[in-house]
Amino acid sequence: MLRYLTSVLAAHWLGEQFPYGTLIVNLVGSFAIGLVHQVGSDSLLIPDNLRLFLTTGIMGGLTTYSAFSYETARFMETGAWTQAWLNIAVTTTVAIGLCLLGMTAGRLLIGLRA
Repeated sequence: MLRYLTSVLAAHWLGEQFPYGTLIVNLVGSFAIGLVHQVGSDSLLIPDNLRLFLTTGIMGGLTTYSAFSYETARFMETGAWTQAWLNIAVTTTVAIGLCLLGMTAGRLLIGLRA
């Protein structure tokens, strides 16, 4: 719901020529998951069950990009640069490729029904 509302408001305020809503939720979600995980891991301010709810439930509903960002940032923090860049390259290229494949399959299915 929050993702939809953000997209609608962003399109209204910023225009529809760029997916501002998606960009906003991905950026906000990436920041928020990093913040919540770090505070939860380094202090007792956010208990584990609340941290799980916030990251999986709230931010997971907002965007899965936040989880991707956190996992990649953790690779970078630990010096696992090969895994970080592999995660970036594979996730980005394969996700876009599969999206294009899905769009093509959808067009084919629509064409078969016509």
